[in-house]
Amino acid sequence: MWPRLKKIFFNNKPSKIDPMKYLIVGLGNIGSEYEDTRHNIGFKVLDEFAKQEKLQFENLRYGAVCEYKFKGKTFILLKPSTYMNLSGKAVRYWMQQEKIKLENLLVVVDDLALPFNSIRMRQKGSDAGHNGLKNIQEILGHNNYSRIRFGIGDNFSRGKQIDYVLGKWSSEELAGLHEGIDISIHMIKGFATIGPARTMNQYNKK
Repeated sequence: MWPRLKKIFFNNKPSKIDPMKYLIVGLGNIGSEYEDTRHNIGFKVLDEFAKQEKLQFENLRYGAVCEYKFKGKTFILLKPSTYMNLSGKAVRYWMQQEKIKLENLLVVVDDLALPFNSIRMRQKGSDAGHNGLKNIQEILGHNNYSRIRFGIGDNFSRGKQIDYVLGKWSSEELAGLHEGIDISIHMIKGFATIGPARTMNQYNKK
């Protein structure tokens, strides 16, 4: 365990919010059966982020966590281990443990309403029926937190939505995913360094 985390877990003295610290949450489900499924794109984005920056996730309370420092900012990357419909528990815990303000929370999530590989950042919004966002909203008590919506398309027949969302990426989709994932990583960095408004203006139109 990182020395800093040991201090957090075992030192009960209150500490102030750190405005230079950001919590980046990639939503997904744990377990090999969910690997490379559309619903797990949040995990996939953070895995690629960690790979590019040579970071190592550590299994800690409510999730796999690693830390990244960039341009004076500290990014806490979190892949919740609570399963999708309890994601809010992990988000709340790590926001409290790391003393992160709401404005510095960013969630990466799959979105059926967007075409495949279309990426959009929003600073608030409804859960649109997504169980992970729904639970985060229930835990936080509102929906005023930023999210990156990663389009997975809606190429499924009537009554097959769950099968599609929990299904594996096709070989063609896997071949094209790197573009959307790279854009998502740039947006994550931009969120903390140039701010959400400029990041949205730069990337949402693509």
